Amino acid sequence: MAMLVLRLHSLLLFIFLASLNMNISSAKRSYNVLTYGARPDGKTDSTRAFQNAWAAACGSTDSTMIYIPKGRYLLGAVAFTGGECKSPDITIRIDGTLIAPEDYRILGRARNWLSFERVSGVSIVGGALDAKGSPLWDCKAKGSSCPVGATTLSFENSNNIKINGLLSLNSQMFHVVINGCQNVQVQGVTVIAAGDSPNTDGIHVQLSTDVVITNSSIKTGDDCISIGPGTKNLWIEMVRCGPGHGISIGSLAKTTEEPGVQNVTVKSTIFSGTTNGFRIKSWARHSTGFVRAIRFIGATMINVRNPIIIDQNYCPHNLNCPGQVSGIQISDVMYQGIRGTSATPVAIKFDCSFNYPCIGIRLQDVNLTYSNKQARSTCTNAIGKTSGQVQPDNCLYS
Repeated sequence: MAMLVLRLHSLLLFIFLASLNMNISSAKRSYNVLTYGARPDGKTDSTRAFQNAWAAACGSTDSTMIYIPKGRYLLGAVAFTGGECKSPDITIRIDGTLIAPEDYRILGRARNWLSFERVSGVSIVGGALDAKGSPLWDCKAKGSSCPVGATTLSFENSNNIKINGLLSLNSQMFHVVINGCQNVQVQGVTVIAAGDSPNTDGIHVQLSTDVVITNSSIKTGDDCISIGPGTKNLWIEMVRCGPGHGISIGSLAKTTEEPGVQNVTVKSTIFSGTTNGFRIKSWARHSTGFVRAIRFIGATMINVRNPIIIDQNYCPHNLNCPGQVSGIQISDVMYQGIRGTSATPVAIKFDCSFNYPCIGIRLQDVNLTYSNKQARSTCTNAIGKTSGQVQPDNCLYS
């Protein structure tokens, strides 16, 4: 009996040790940027340390984590490239703040501040990115010779990406760009920039498939979310926007050869004090692009200048306008459960292409008012129908 108990004990111990070994081997191998020379003082350039930590994590065959402890880390422009990465997934855990150089010209001449190219399975968790963009905005406001500026965080030609709980402050240009990517999840992101900051789109998506953006707050000087050519299967839900230019598809027809935008759903959004709510915009020139299968569902508009707008004669500041007719075909667009207040008398404006009228536009249960009065709608070359209660009155051609 004693021998049986001993053997049972030995078996249980073997199983326990095997399980422990499996847990250890499956745990992420951690790379602390401090080990590679990063300094959390906000003054010492830590760019090389971050590059070396990435190279080490990338070279491991294990699941890895790059850890950035509390503190402020000065970083110049840096590209994290995949391609040769052996690690199946890399988590970048940020408990601190990454800050850009004080001289805006250092980043201003770069296309991106932090860029990820050809990576797979990268997750960014937490942290703050402070791009210190306001001096560049001031330079542009004065009309002097200024660099274009850098996007704060860019993912290009990558897949299986997660961004969770990130704060982006005062980007020189776009805050987050998703370009040429597949399977991207953006959750709990906060974007903050001045309402008059130029070209500071919150999140820009283009040439990408299966992107999800949820539970985020965006305050900026341009589009809260901009959706460029080649976007397919985009889901946006529970996003608060304002100040900013709203959620925009486009601008499209920048070039004559352009992939279309399709299967976009935007749900449960709040717009406060924005110039636009839901906007589709294209330049007035021929293009192979298109927009179709778009769903705008469940939104609250609070003092929004253009709550619902399609503008196929887009030309900001009326400078260098093409003066042609937009070739973008817009079809199958639904607006459902949109309520709130317009800051202008025209709450719904559909200005569509003469050669390619908007077709399949649907308004369902829309209630938008202006100064406690009935707002107006205007339609040009727009074909569709309404259902439920719709205010302002319908102007769509049937």
